[in-house]
Order: sequence, then structure tokens, then C-alpha cells
Amino acid sequence: MRAMQSNNPVFQRSETLARAAQQSYGFRPAPSAGEVADIYGTPQRMTMDDVIVKTGLLLAIVVGVGAASWVADVPLGLGALAALVGFALAMVNIFKKQVSPGLVMAYAVAQGVFLGTISASYEGQYRGIVVQAIVGTAAVFGAVLFGYKSGRLRATPKFTKVVTFGLVGLVAVMLVNLLVGAFTTGDPLGISGGNTGLSILFTGGLIVFGALTFVLDFDQADAMIAAGVPEREAWRVGFGLVVGLVFLYLNILRLLSYLQGND
Repeated sequence: MRAMQSNNPVFQRSETLARAAQQSYGFRPAPSAGEVADIYGTPQRMTMDDVIVKTGLLLAIVVGVGAASWVADVPLGLGALAALVGFALAMVNIFKKQVSPGLVMAYAVAQGVFLGTISASYEGQYRGIVVQAIVGTAAVFGAVLFGYKSGRLRATPKFTKVVTFGLVGLVAVMLVNLLVGAFTTGDPLGISGGNTGLSILFTGGLIVFGALTFVLDFDQADAMIAAGVPEREAWRVGFGLVVGLVFLYLNILRLLSYLQGND
């Protein structure tokens, strides 16, 4: 039986692989990406599998640390401190030119502590709300992923501008409300009290625009894979997806508390 010859020009140019094929009398498995990288002396390129693995690992850290914090009954004050640490680490990871897996995982740990404490607090007031928020977050993420894969949601220039400016505008209003509220009534714009239609509408807007940012993340991941960026960059993509999921979960949790509080 003739040895199988690859039509892939990368493999055809490799003398090492060619000799291996000539010595074979049957089918041989294709070389792994790592083997090809060793042959040509180039770093292994990022794949979608890398993104899935890194994102899954970060989520496992967030959930695991969050569950431990819940069981250990970590005080809300410590949870608030973890939130500040997580925010600082997020800024570092966003602006750092070369991604650092250690800093990305440290962010996941800090967010896990914060989410564990805040979730326990909400659950103490509204029984079953955490499970509902988790299911809601997964459902929204899945719906956006389906929309992107089916081509119904595309990161066109117009879409990108609307989503970016919409989310930045809403977050800016929320921060101004928090800042002014620190010196006045606590909720001067009436967007976080939970007893008004405005607070429900505002939080719903954060959820919608926050969810649509996943389309930008998916598009960026596909572009990075097509460009052949190093495997290490999968940590950056995973970090971005986890940031979005945390933001989405917190706002769904808050919206559910508003709705249950108005029953």
C-alpha cells in the first residue's frame, strides 16, 4: 500500500514528515500542533480548544472559590475587599501588553471570593435566587453564542459602536449615581433602588448590552485564531469571557432581587 501523502503544503515542505510518510506502509496519524511547532521552531498557535479549556479553567476557579467562600461564611467586608482587588487585577490584565496567566487566575480567585459572599447574601434574602441567576446567565450566554454561530448576530462596525457606547454610557451613569449617592440619599437617580420601574429598566439595559458584548468577544477570538496568535493568548480571551459572565451574573442577580422584592 502506498504511503499517504498530505495535500497540506506545510507537511509537503517538511523533509522530516516526508521521510516518516515514505517509511510507512499504512495510515499514520497527523502530527500534532506541538510537533509541527517543534519542527519549524515556531510557537504553538491558539485554537478554539485552547480558548474553551482556558475559559473552563477560569470558571472552575471562580465557582470553586465562590463555593468555598459561601461555605466558610466569608464576611461581606472581605468580599468587598476582594471585589476591589478583582477590579484592580482586571485593569492590569486589560492594559498589560503580554498576558499573564498568573494574574488572570488571581483575578478569578478574587472574583470567586466576591461572588461567593454576595451570592450568599442575596440567597439569605431571596431563597433560590442564586440558582435562578446561574440558569439565567447560562441561558443568555447560550442564546448569544447561538445567535453568533448562526450568523444572526454579527460584529459589524455599526453593531460594535452601538454596543460599546451603549454599555459605556450605562456604566458611566451607574458610577455617577454611586458617587453622588455617597454624599446624598444613596440613589439620587433612582436606578438602583429596586422599587421603581426605572431601576428595573436600567438593570435590564445593562444585561442586554452586557450580553451583546459576547458577540464582540467571539468575533475577536475568531480573528485571533485566523491570525495565528500564540496559544498563550487564549488566556486573554478566557479572561474577557469571564469578565463578561461575572458582569452578566451580577446584574441578573440584581434584577431578580428587584422583581422578587416587588412581589
